[in-house]
Amino acid sequence: MTTTASAPTPAADARALGLAHYAARGALEHVLARHGITFQQQIALRAAVTADVPQTPDDLVTQVRGSLKADPADIHATLNELLAKQLLAADGTHLRSTDAGRGLLAAVGAETAPVSDRIWGGIPAEDLSAAGRVLALVRERANAELAALTA
Repeated sequence: MTTTASAPTPAADARALGLAHYAARGALEHVLARHGITFQQQIALRAAVTADVPQTPDDLVTQVRGSLKADPADIHATLNELLAKQLLAADGTHLRSTDAGRGLLAAVGAETAPVSDRIWGGIPAEDLSAAGRVLALVRERANAELAALTA
């Protein structure tokens, strides 16, 4: 009689986190490409759409940089791309999302919802809670390390 040993459960580490991130991001970027926008553009547009009040370009750069740790000049270029695509509009010294920008995010959200459901569906709530706690701690520690490195 032949038995097969089950593979050990891999420990969470930076590589596992990175591989999971890039796999999920790859699925999202596939959808974004069909809509003609990049991952960074989507992050910046979402920051503008979800803001309670119109943001200045510098406000949006700060928000996006906090999420992506991207170069401020690159984020400013991204905002200019969103303005050129008319997904953002200048309103004095502020930027606001346009109907087209909000519509694009809604369309991307509708398209990615079933993908997200297939990725996240069926994972027990207690596992998601544990993962959430670990990821929050990792993010906090990594942000502290980055701040120390760039101080």
